[in-house]
Amino acid sequence: MTVSTDLAVTFTSMASDIEIRVVDPAPGAQEALDRAVAEIDAIATHLTRFDPESALSRANRAPGAWHEVPPVLADAISAAHAAHRVTQGLFDPRVGGTLAAWGYDKTFDRIQAESKGSTSWDIEIHRTRRGAPAPRATWEPTVTGTVVHLGGIPIDLGGIGKGLAVRHAAAALADAGRSVLVDAGGDEWLAGPGPDGGGWKVGVEDPLGRDEYVLVLAVTDLGVATSSIARQRWTVRGVPVHHLVDPRTHTPGGAGLAAVTVLHPDPAWAEVWSKTLYLTGAAEIAASAASLDLAAAWVTVDGEVGTSAAIRPFVLWQVTR
Repeated sequence: MTVSTDLAVTFTSMASDIEIRVVDPAPGAQEALDRAVAEIDAIATHLTRFDPESALSRANRAPGAWHEVPPVLADAISAAHAAHRVTQGLFDPRVGGTLAAWGYDKTFDRIQAESKGSTSWDIEIHRTRRGAPAPRATWEPTVTGTVVHLGGIPIDLGGIGKGLAVRHAAAALADAGRSVLVDAGGDEWLAGPGPDGGGWKVGVEDPLGRDEYVLVLAVTDLGVATSSIARQRWTVRGVPVHHLVDPRTHTPGGAGLAAVTVLHPDPAWAEVWSKTLYLTGAAEIAASAASLDLAAAWVTVDGEVGTSAAIRPFVLWQVTR
């Protein structure tokens, strides 16, 4: 971990490069920065399914039993349940079993290292369900203080974990300075007018690998989250798969989309909505974003860039092709 003299810290956590920056720090900013790092560390420690000794892994081994868990995990399960209800089941933490069946049962970096960088794995995929989407199944965990019951099925909190880490870090930094950045590799909190005024400038990368941004946004007091298949995609016995699983079919979701970016006052909800909109696919995303009044932008697999009406006031520049 390296710390700069201007109250900025960078480190690696949750398989991402993390940056926290405080502009014009107030008294006590260093302590707030330390608390923010601790909040992220707690999420990374307790919510991972890749460490067999994490609090989540221990609960997942007996999902039909009651477990005493750290407060951060109880909070995350409650947040995931709320997201499940609000999205009518399209956000579903129970897709972890499908990802494991596809070989994603450890960090993506570790899998690539063990397979010498290959993204084509000889793994059976018979556990996935195919055909027409099934009704969105309900998920009813129980959380009483720090005692939880997962509802009988193991869960994966990777779909909300980074957003929660950013949410908790942002809360710790609420009075730390004139402007605050928390960047967790695709999930961000951007408070205040930024270092130059007029909002933080956020470049949305091209998910198709071209060395350019597709959008530049000016953001103040908002969370930003991007869901993309630019990196976490592979093939299983010749079948292309990625980490954004449609819970209705347990197959890769988001037909025709390469990435979705959402702005929201809560960074955890920005992450939830970016994944949920992604799963609607290219044919439905514009209507879905409009009906939910979400500030969203998306890139199709053909390179077309779409934006909702709610995000356009934040757009400083958009690529033209």
